[in-house]
Amino acid sequence: MFIADYDTKNVYDEMFSKEGSARKSYHFLKSKMESLGGIELIKRSSSAEKALLSLGITFTLYGDGEQQERIMPFDVIPRIVPSDEWVRLEKGLAQRIQALNLFLQDIYGEGKILKDKIIPEEIVLSSTGYLKQCIGLKPPKGIWIHITGTDLVRDGEGAFHVLEDNLRCPSGVSYVLENREVMKRTFPELFDKLNIRQVYDYPYHLRSTLENLTDSSDPVIAVWTPGVYNSAYYEHSFLAQKMGVYLVEGSDLIVENDTVYMKTTKGLKKIDVIYRRIDDTFMDPSAFREDSLLGVKGIFEAYKKGNVALANAPGTGIADDKVIYSFVPQIIKYYLGEESIIPNVPTYLCSNEKDLKYVIENIHNLVVKPANGAGGYGMIIGPKASKQEQEDFKALILKDARNYIAQPVLNLSTVPTLIADKIEARHVDLRPFILYGKDVYVMPGGLTRVALRKGSLVVNSSQGGGSKDTWVLG
Repeated sequence: MFIADYDTKNVYDEMFSKEGSARKSYHFLKSKMESLGGIELIKRSSSAEKALLSLGITFTLYGDGEQQERIMPFDVIPRIVPSDEWVRLEKGLAQRIQALNLFLQDIYGEGKILKDKIIPEEIVLSSTGYLKQCIGLKPPKGIWIHITGTDLVRDGEGAFHVLEDNLRCPSGVSYVLENREVMKRTFPELFDKLNIRQVYDYPYHLRSTLENLTDSSDPVIAVWTPGVYNSAYYEHSFLAQKMGVYLVEGSDLIVENDTVYMKTTKGLKKIDVIYRRIDDTFMDPSAFREDSLLGVKGIFEAYKKGNVALANAPGTGIADDKVIYSFVPQIIKYYLGEESIIPNVPTYLCSNEKDLKYVIENIHNLVVKPANGAGGYGMIIGPKASKQEQEDFKALILKDARNYIAQPVLNLSTVPTLIADKIEARHVDLRPFILYGKDVYVMPGGLTRVALRKGSLVVNSSQGGGSKDTWVLG
């Protein structure tokens, strides 16, 4: 059988132990894969790819001054998370979101955490995500973070860690929902046998989260997209359709008397809640970037006066800053009086003199990232970089130390992945999606991203990664 030569040495594999036996949660899946055989598995993989292609699930890849629309690669071997592990992750993610929400409320309010010197004030004030215009804001129901995608990784021992937070415009949930539908058609017998927790009700929970932001009995809700050229446009339209709400661009909206309206063929229609998929500084040229052609003049003032609700609240981007990320354990302890349930990856701050010295001297063993980078861009994986690349990156760090953090190279866990006509180990991460409304809802599963290149630790779709369906067993 083509799974017989699968290598689990020097890595934590989620399906197989180091001795080569299948972990308990994967017993039935392994048995089914063996009974199907390689030819049938490849056949079903091809059918799944065709189904996703017909659905038009795409993302836009930018580079060399061009943009290319791509289909997200998909692997049919699912990633399974046992129920006991998921319970802990669920609690840890809810804890993190509640603490970060209190942090945002505080730094744009009384600033107690800064006065108590838990976080250096200059770290917060120098962040590109910190918006002075948001000082004194009071979001509806006191909630700043309504939708979050938190990236998790397993280390070489199998322990989960938080790799980063995504609070501004976290993307990828459409792939989770579409992957699940395709997998149900591809392996119906597995869904009949295993108690796999459902994810299809996410749009219902998302709509409920948005409805919670207004007292209107029949709120008008819209998803605000930058437009068809945005890399996640497919997801914007997908979620609007699934929730049964409007999909709008900035040109579809107008503000009159501090009230937001949508232009329709029958005149103006008042909008109560907007799920914005546009970055903070582009949403209102009169409040933030004057050169923004995507924004709506006056919408920030309408928000401040309580005439429209925005999710996520403006200003949340500061919690995406990877320097702020390093302080989240202290943030949790400060506001909740608790230890972090899910630990961070050990992180060195280049703005700290001692850490900077260590990073410069050990860059060949570290991953160094820009504080506000995304998509795997602008980073260096020391062991895979040439001497010249390391030296060039040192110069970037020394020029703007505040903008860089470093972490050890984690030997990310692997999951069996169908590569051509055989099964090989590939590194993965996990992005669960969390909603904060009346209660905190954590989608049971999330987006498993897989590095399809052999040995690669970069799972981003922009860097050649694909995705897997994630099964949380009930």
